Amino acid sequence: MEHLAHLNRENWSTYFDLTAIIQAGDVYLETLSVQITDEIAPNSPGTPHDYYSNGDYWWPNPNTPNGLPYVRRDGESNPDNFHAHRILLRRMRSRVACLTAAYRITGEQRYAAHAIRLLDAFFVNERTRMNPHLLYAQAVPGICDGRGIGVIDTLHLIDVAAAVPLLQSSHLSQADSRVLEQVSAWFGDYLQWMNEHPQGVEERNEPNNHGLCWYVQAAAFARLTGQHTMLDWCREQYKTKLLVEQMDIDGSFPRELSRTKPYAYSLFTLDNFITLTHLLTTDEDNLWEFQLSDGRGIEKGIAFLLPYIENKPSWPYGRDVEYDAQWPVAMSFLLFAGLAYDSERLLGLWRKLDHQPKEAELRRNMAIRQPLLWV
Repeated sequence: MEHLAHLNRENWSTYFDLTAIIQAGDVYLETLSVQITDEIAPNSPGTPHDYYSNGDYWWPNPNTPNGLPYVRRDGESNPDNFHAHRILLRRMRSRVACLTAAYRITGEQRYAAHAIRLLDAFFVNERTRMNPHLLYAQAVPGICDGRGIGVIDTLHLIDVAAAVPLLQSSHLSQADSRVLEQVSAWFGDYLQWMNEHPQGVEERNEPNNHGLCWYVQAAAFARLTGQHTMLDWCREQYKTKLLVEQMDIDGSFPRELSRTKPYAYSLFTLDNFITLTHLLTTDEDNLWEFQLSDGRGIEKGIAFLLPYIENKPSWPYGRDVEYDAQWPVAMSFLLFAGLAYDSERLLGLWRKLDHQPKEAELRRNMAIRQPLLWV
């Protein structure tokens, strides 16, 4: 993938557990397809093909007989909300990404073939496909059937967008080639919805991690579908909007520090800023080196947070209301930035920290699960 950090094949084992990836790929070879129609959302106004979820931090109202309208408790995830479609989407992503990584390591076509079968079921097959919109994402009972901030639910699909070009390089049958063309078309349709529908526009304009994650998705999906005008626009917005709105002069993200999970949200935001830097950097426009006139840039963001990754107890901004003890873990930004800056300090953390956290909440906040697809 041009313009992204490159690793020579002989160096892969320095940064990845190749045996574990292949073993997981072998397990996934035996799994059935995953599709959105496997779970019906009882409160969705849409069809079985329409993605539906509830907002994480919304709970039944204790002051009303029926619990409506729900009330917000920032940072506290309600386990009884409808999350089944999120789980299905992430399960498909994980299987496709791992199978594609196993194919990249071994060159064995069986991994690519099964990944394509999974993509067909989720994005193409008329009986089982997900429709390319998020009208009903992060709905709040008693308040709304869906919200713009629900667009963040598809952040995990950036791994799928990275997998498709690698699968296209395999020895494809005519039928498999058509599936991948249709998958790419799905991403093109979804990107158009994201960029034109009021809910997508609302998310794009959010001045915090939600807006940032809109641009991460837009860049990943535009890259897959060859939309260079969109990529150029995202690159300009990175410089003139995202850094300006979200990063303080010291490299921190003030809107995330004010939340009830300041540490996790700071990590999440830096992770996605670095993914966007990784996606948008070109030979002619190196965003790893870009700075605003006051010095703000991705290096400043890393410099702010890195000491608190190395020494979590020194974090001065308060404990997270949930899962505080489980952070930090090995997020892909450590690898991408470590390679970009040739920083053993960052790469050492990538090797040292946990790559497979067990808590679902931590995995939910790690957009990239197979960085081998990206380097």
